Amino acid sequence: MGSAGGADLDASAEDNDAWIGGMIRARRQKLDLTLQEVSEAAGISTGYLSLIERDKSTPTLTTLSRIAAALGVGIEHFVGKPQPADCITRAGNRPQFLMGSAQVRYERLGAVFPGSELSCFVLDIDPGYVSDEVSHPGEETFYILSGQLQLTLDGERMALNAGDSAHYDSTRLHGWSNPYDDPARVLWTGTIDLFGDRAEDQSNGPSAPARA
Repeated sequence: MGSAGGADLDASAEDNDAWIGGMIRARRQKLDLTLQEVSEAAGISTGYLSLIERDKSTPTLTTLSRIAAALGVGIEHFVGKPQPADCITRAGNRPQFLMGSAQVRYERLGAVFPGSELSCFVLDIDPGYVSDEVSHPGEETFYILSGQLQLTLDGERMALNAGDSAHYDSTRLHGWSNPYDDPARVLWTGTIDLFGDRAEDQSNGPSAPARA
């Protein structure tokens, strides 16, 4: 998978031209795991994992990181891992990436340093995109730079316009979508360590679920 523009990516994905769904299915089959086993380990429904594998739905980075952990790899197995940015980033020269056939482009703003707790991205979200709804430890903030975004928190849908923001506990069930006619550009900040940059020891990696 190539860059969406700007800085080059660390080409660590197994097959940069493959869609995310096919790569997930290939990894699952290589481990001889069922859809149910992986979905249970990742905390998502079997039906939703099936949609992802058939590229009928695109997972958020949070969900992809859970699927990756369930399959015994890091998220960079499926997407080119953007290099951590310096404390200053320049417009047009930031690490960017797409997720296969995704309708969302990610532009990494955050730096990594000892004790850092935040991840920060600018998201460009195409019309029609609908994320999955998830919950996980931490907190998140959205700020709408342009366009509109629909945020769902605990089943309640809220429209956010340019200049609006949301800050919430990520243990609440949440998701977001762009049901509008124009693309949305969003500043997202959260405490989840999506790429394992803050992990103290990444040498062993996550373990795949064992078969009974």
